[in-house]
Amino acid sequence: MGAASGQPGRYQRSTSGMVGALLATLLVIGAFVAFRACNRTDLQVEPDHVDYLAQVGFAQQAGDRVVYPASLPGGWYATQLAVDPGQPTELRLSMLTGENDYVGFVQSPDSAPVLLTRYVDAAPVSGGPADVPGAVDGEVTRWNVWTDDGGDTALVARHGAETLLVFGTASRAQLEQLAGSLTTARR
Repeated sequence: MGAASGQPGRYQRSTSGMVGALLATLLVIGAFVAFRACNRTDLQVEPDHVDYLAQVGFAQQAGDRVVYPASLPGGWYATQLAVDPGQPTELRLSMLTGENDYVGFVQSPDSAPVLLTRYVDAAPVSGGPADVPGAVDGEVTRWNVWTDDGGDTALVARHGAETLLVFGTASRAQLEQLAGSLTTARR
């Protein structure tokens, strides 16, 4: 007797058995996921704290001429540092303030419009000049200020053939404080 006689064949019985097994497997997986969700504690992920000064020292030993903050304001910490070696060197430093505001610093051969578009906004608004005494060992004192609609502020200056960009959600005063601490001193 088979499918031609109107009675279930061997393939129909095995298909319904496979469907039942699949449903049972899905039920077990769903119960496991629900159990884990109920017993899970909230995970708190903290950003990494990076010793950027040690990495700056390594870059200098490799022959790179880097601009970097001599120190960070109280409560701030570095979360990431990337150095692309070569002449000119490109450096990107990410930081968080004590209030968890983001601050970034970039040293790059790219132009100010390129960096502003990449890191701040496609159409930032000029906020005029800012005088920051002592920046880059006293070599850079005049910075241009830029803002965007999202609350970001950026300070931009030229240092030789490179562009320096200090930007983030921190206050302008905090960004100027960081810009004033920039140096090229050997570590």
